[in-house]
Amino acid sequence: MPALLLVLAALLFIAWLLSQPYRLARKRQKIQAQPFPADWRAILKRRVPYVRAMPADLQLQLKKHIQVFLAEKAFIGCGGLAMTDDIRVTVAAQACLLLLNRPGGYYPQLRQILVYPGGFVVQRAHTDGSGILHQGHQALSGESWSDGQVILSWQDTLAGAASPHDGQNVVIHEFAHQLDQETGAANGAPALARREHYARWAEVLGAEFNALQGRAVQAQASLFSDYGATDPAEFFAVVSEVFFEQPQRMADEHPHLYRELSQLYRLDPLSW
Repeated sequence: MPALLLVLAALLFIAWLLSQPYRLARKRQKIQAQPFPADWRAILKRRVPYVRAMPADLQLQLKKHIQVFLAEKAFIGCGGLAMTDDIRVTVAAQACLLLLNRPGGYYPQLRQILVYPGGFVVQRAHTDGSGILHQGHQALSGESWSDGQVILSWQDTLAGAASPHDGQNVVIHEFAHQLDQETGAANGAPALARREHYARWAEVLGAEFNALQGRAVQAQASLFSDYGATDPAEFFAVVSEVFFEQPQRMADEHPHLYRELSQLYRLDPLSW
């Protein structure tokens, strides 16, 4: 009898594990079936003008994503910042832009978003050309960690949302890193729809990254911030900002890159 009970318990546990995706999907459907709060709608209108330019179907999809995102992710105010719906909805709206039309989870590795009033300082270590390790401090507006955290400056988040066409958006940048980190360490190669897409992705983004590095060395003007020349992960995050905020210029000046990002995000902002 004890052995039979153990077998039954094991079977029940396996059934519970197998049913998790279904139960999670049902839970999310119930959340999305609820009316989008009027207060949240007012926040979107006031804080995120980008949303108004989107087609109605994408606006509706975005609102449903926001509802799930806010139900599942913890927000923590840091540096004396009191957490409010104003902050949560403004961040969620921009983070969920990257989820539109894409299957999968809501940044499955992400557990919490830490928000500071302004830029925050982190300690960094680097090794110089002589192999000597140096410790220093660096001021940041955002950071994405592979252990399930995104850190943001509220001041920079507001600035990025208020200027939807300048090609700079800290939330899009950091959540592009989260997409990248879903496949492991950030390397500029997020999960693509098909395996055969990776060769073309590597070819196009590799060429564009090398070109940006060359322009940065020569101090030449570019559509993309020189910060994108740091490494392939930063390049992907930087071009994601530009894809959403300056799609016409990207399509005109970097058509192959625009095509790759449009295929990844399953969106064509040029049509909005």
